[in-house]
Amino acid sequence: MTAPVLRFITAGSVDDGKSTLIGRLLYDSKTLLSDHAAKLEAAAQNGQTPDFAALTDGLAAEREQGITIDVAYRYFATPRRKFIIADTPGHEQYTRNMVTGASTADAAVVLIDATRVNFAGSDGTAALLPQTKRHSAILKLLGTPHIIAAVNKLDLVGFDENLYGKITAAYRSLAAQLGISAQIHFIPISALGGDNIVNRSTNTSWYQGDALLPLLENLPARESSSENLPAHFPVQRVLRQDGSSSDDFRGYQGRLEAGRLKTGDAVRILPTGATARIAAIYGINGRTDTARAGDALTLTLDADIGISRGDTIVSAANPTLPQQKIEAALCWFDDTPLNPARRYLLKHTTHTAPAKIKAVRHVWDVNTLRAGQADTLQTNDIGLVEIALQQPIAATAYAANPATGAFILIDEATNHTAAAGMIRIADSGADRFAI
Repeated sequence: MTAPVLRFITAGSVDDGKSTLIGRLLYDSKTLLSDHAAKLEAAAQNGQTPDFAALTDGLAAEREQGITIDVAYRYFATPRRKFIIADTPGHEQYTRNMVTGASTADAAVVLIDATRVNFAGSDGTAALLPQTKRHSAILKLLGTPHIIAAVNKLDLVGFDENLYGKITAAYRSLAAQLGISAQIHFIPISALGGDNIVNRSTNTSWYQGDALLPLLENLPARESSSENLPAHFPVQRVLRQDGSSSDDFRGYQGRLEAGRLKTGDAVRILPTGATARIAAIYGINGRTDTARAGDALTLTLDADIGISRGDTIVSAANPTLPQQKIEAALCWFDDTPLNPARRYLLKHTTHTAPAKIKAVRHVWDVNTLRAGQADTLQTNDIGLVEIALQQPIAATAYAANPATGAFILIDEATNHTAAAGMIRIADSGADRFAI
């Protein structure tokens, strides 16, 4: 097993079959615990339809309502690869939980219920459900590199190849309108029946591609190009050994979010702009000469500089400058709408700064796929805003590096997570759904 762990999510609308798909995938790949497998087999022997969704719907409310509410994580492995699955909610009310699950995903399986696609339009084209559009827009925002559009419940429509073709054409059109650059794969499936889940199905002889599991086994994990970027090290903690000693040890701890560092490198400290050189690097196994993106480190510098949590150490070649005004795409989480008069806390890497929303540029309508004017954002809205910060942050564009381009907004009065944000470079795409 040499391939890196693959993190993927299931997405789509309510009742599209996300939880059933994961249950069937675990069962057919023989990676279920023996007691779970025995329950499913006993149900089949008694002539009942196995409840694959119950394997991931762990909350009592989920089983009672028959919907997924929270993100359910499952871990399994085949002889070729290890996987982490996030079964995310389809209901619009829990879109914020889907964003949480998708934020670290290498791939997303977007399920589309073939029985619920509307062909009532005058041109006969397929109209996808609003939540399918919303989830796809979020995957675009998060830069998910692989999307698998799984057209589900084809057993209920006689495995109609023509219908499948119309649905895949509709999703291609949606992807083009959203500007999705991810690689998109299409699979005709029946999650309940197991068609094209682990093995190719004889019911879809017209389909020549891989089943879902072989496709997932061969997908590349998200290739982090952050190692090739200028170094970016947010300080999480200042470590002091003996503050009264003349040779006091002072180290700066955190995670290297981009680039590489080595002993002797020239660095800048943001937001002050002070400069120094790295005197020593300590990793989890002790002292080392080099570090790369993703490493947890303790750094010491050759100069005594006032540095605290929330400051950022960057390489001398890093062009990043402190920013007190940013433009960002927001997914609004809170039940309370955005209030431009209210102050929020913006948490970016290790820095938390008071912030105000100075303007809502526009909000995207997932039904029309166009941007409209708005003064606020409601729950689950996706919009473009301007934010003013009381203190500067070392911000980068999310597209360049998600780790240093992402943030959350916290309602200062309630401590609720109000929104997730992706910093972006301003452009003039004001009326198109250009996320």
